[in-house]
Amino acid sequence: MIFSNILYLIIVTTLLYLIGIIGLILNRKNILIIIMSLEIMLLAINLNFITFSIYLDALLGQMFVLYILTVACYIIVYRISYFSCFFFELKKLD
Repeated sequence: MIFSNILYLIIVTTLLYLIGIIGLILNRKNILIIIMSLEIMLLAINLNFITFSIYLDALLGQMFVLYILTVACYIIVYRISYFSCFFFELKKLD
């Protein structure tokens, strides 16, 4: 029972990661879509960490995910503020 659920979650995380990679490959011009694709990839990796943390009954993976999400939140806020200031100066993001 647990093995089949883990298999489904691994398939979902793989598909999310591939969607992020496709988003990076197809959109080289728009910086906001590139950031969203990177975040999708990061969330897929975090979901994979949580899946194996639950399966292996280890708390370290879940703590690592909390740390990654905290740092990623800070980076996204920094990037959005930087690009909004950049946009107000030049009126374009390309």
